[in-house]
Order: sequence, then structure tokens, then C-alpha cells
Amino acid sequence: MAPVAARSGDAIFANIERVNAELFTLTYGAIVRQLLTDLEEVEEVNKQLDQMGYNIGIRLIDEFLAKSNVSRCVDFRETADVIAKVGFKMFLGVTASVTNWDAEGTTCSIVLEDNPLVDFVELPDNYQGLYYCNILSGVIRGALDMVSMKAEVTWLRDALRGDDVFELQVKLLKQVPEEYPYKDDE
Repeated sequence: MAPVAARSGDAIFANIERVNAELFTLTYGAIVRQLLTDLEEVEEVNKQLDQMGYNIGIRLIDEFLAKSNVSRCVDFRETADVIAKVGFKMFLGVTASVTNWDAEGTTCSIVLEDNPLVDFVELPDNYQGLYYCNILSGVIRGALDMVSMKAEVTWLRDALRGDDVFELQVKLLKQVPEEYPYKDDE
């Protein structure tokens, strides 16, 4: 009997997660809609979504590090891989792939084939300049900032604009050495 109860409990938990994801998607859509109404300029909405994402990213990194059991990444390449495979899975329920590395290993693309943020979204023609998921670029930038990596995150492809996938380019600008508030020799 116990395995049956566990399975039905798992099904209930899965349904709750699905409902939570749909609720988040609809809530996010309402936020974007309100920003479009309040700010009127699409470019200002893009900036606001990025800033909102940045603020979320600097807070989300603590939860990610506490719950993911990921050890310290040795370089930017490993960090990008953890973001794509663990971070996106943990917070959006999807995995992404990391591609298009440059020769220096400082620029890559994170590609999302599935993006739950756009489940119920269709961009009208007058909002084609909107990066609807710009909050994601801000989240990545904020999280990287908190682990001492200054980065620039830009959209290369957007399925809401007719592309086949969502593709973010992540460029490491500099790695900031960690500073400790105390000296080891004291």
C-alpha cells in the first residue's frame, strides 16, 4: 500500500508544481503588461525587466547555492554549464544548453528550447521591440555578479519574434577577486 500512496502524493506534488508554474507565468505576464502601460516605451520596459531580474538574481543565488549542493565552479565555462543545467531546472523546470563558446572561453550562448515564461504569450506587432523574457538576462547577470563575475547578457534569438529558440549570449567582462573582511594571519 505504501508505494501507491507515495505515487499519488507524487502526482499531487507534480500538479501543485504545474499550477505554481502556470500561476507564475500568468503573474509575470501581468507584470509585463503593467510595465507596458506605465512606461509606454518598450525600451524602458526592457530596462526595467532587466533590472528586476538583476535584483532577483542577487537574491536567488543564495537559495541556489543552499539547495543545489553544487560545489564551487572552477571557471566561467563550468559556471555557465551549472546555470544552464541546474539553475534553469531548479527555478524554471527546464534545462538549457550551452553552445557557441569563443576561443578565450569568455563568451557563450545559453539556448532554451522550452521557456515556460511564454506559455500563454503572443506579442502584438507594436511590441516587436520588447524582450519579453528580459528578466532572465537580469537574473543571470545578478547571480553572476554575486559570485564575483561581471557579465553582459544579451538576447540573440527570441521565439516570440519568430526564431526557433530563445538564445542568450553571456559574456564574461571580468572576474573580480574575492575580498575577505579579515586577514588569515591574525
